[in-house]
Amino acid sequence: MAVPAPASVAANAPNLPVPDVKPAPRLSIVVLPFSNLSNDPDQEYFADGITDDLTTDLSRISGSFVIARNTAFTYKGKPADAQQIGHDLGVRYVLEGSVRRTGDQVRVNVQLIDSETGAHLWADRFDTDRVNLPEAQNEITARLARSLNVELVRDASRRIEQEKAVDPGARDLVMRGWAAWYQPRSQANIKEVQRAFEQALALDPRSVDARIGLVMALTSIFTNGWSSSVQQDQARAEQLLLEALERDPDLSKAHNAMAVVRRTQNRLAEGRIESEKAIALDPNDADAQNNLGRSLMLMGQPEAAIPHIEKALRLSPHDPNIGVYYWGLGVCHLVLGRVDEAIDVFRKARTANPRLWFPHFWLAAALGFKGDLDEARAALAESLRLNPRVDSVAHWRAQFPWLTNPPFWALLEKTWYVGLHRAGFPDD
Repeated sequence: MAVPAPASVAANAPNLPVPDVKPAPRLSIVVLPFSNLSNDPDQEYFADGITDDLTTDLSRISGSFVIARNTAFTYKGKPADAQQIGHDLGVRYVLEGSVRRTGDQVRVNVQLIDSETGAHLWADRFDTDRVNLPEAQNEITARLARSLNVELVRDASRRIEQEKAVDPGARDLVMRGWAAWYQPRSQANIKEVQRAFEQALALDPRSVDARIGLVMALTSIFTNGWSSSVQQDQARAEQLLLEALERDPDLSKAHNAMAVVRRTQNRLAEGRIESEKAIALDPNDADAQNNLGRSLMLMGQPEAAIPHIEKALRLSPHDPNIGVYYWGLGVCHLVLGRVDEAIDVFRKARTANPRLWFPHFWLAAALGFKGDLDEARAALAESLRLNPRVDSVAHWRAQFPWLTNPPFWALLEKTWYVGLHRAGFPDD
């Protein structure tokens, strides 16, 4: 949550020496006021608005320590020495940015700085049409918050590894778990995620973060076809989430994870409601937007699903697991009969993470439906190499019963099934 600065800083004296204190919290940051690099007064409000909203949004990160807006704005218009500011405020990270108008376009530049070394850890740039500045501000802030969440957790995890703690605490293990979660998805990677959160929960049985992280690992295991006991994993995930929500009913990640559990239990209406709740609590949650789209897709409403998946892509365009978003978008296009669009998006999904079997599998169906049989068979062969368990339509249906909801299955039979049949994929 956003917190006031130490008393010496809150007194509006940024250059006043501060006595040595404990090391800054791992996820501690100040968002400096974004600089307006043009004379357009509208952009002054725009720059300040991004600063305000980003401060609020970063406060949602579990375990974060975010310097309050009023203190951060004491640095407005002053030269920024990230190391001195970090020392004065007791934070590990300083975020600074600027806004510049070029014709009808507004460019926003932002960079994350390690206040201990002064090193630049991460940077991004956004170009937007200035016709609707409030809408542009919301989208830029949302994307920034998502990207920073990932980068901050990654860097904190690197620090933990460098410290080589002999006996890491539960909080360190949680950080390691989230850092692993933000790596490109694979079966080995998800096992690493599960192991970190299991250890964290063993050390701190009350940890809500460990519960949610463990649920994310479990849902990934059974939704990707890596589970040897889907029902057992579903039941454990549900119990962990009920415990987490009992402690805090307003956790966006918990509602988002529950959406996945409900969807895979074929309780699609409940899954949709859980996603909507997660989005209401955190509009920047790209995964929740994607999951809402996924529920609508399985309810036989792919047209309604597409805007939510596309929003997830806009919120997190550099997401390490963006292939999963592309896959869902491709499925929607395929079942709507837009085969060329589906092929294009499935190829993006495959490029984003070629280690996942299902982009190859669905690409084979789309190519088969179009009649490109040689490429379809090659994609199908790669899918089978990566996941030999899905070697027939019957085995696919048994592994993923939530994908056979009648309204959705009716759409699959006209497109996906036809394409796989043409590519030589057997029924039994």
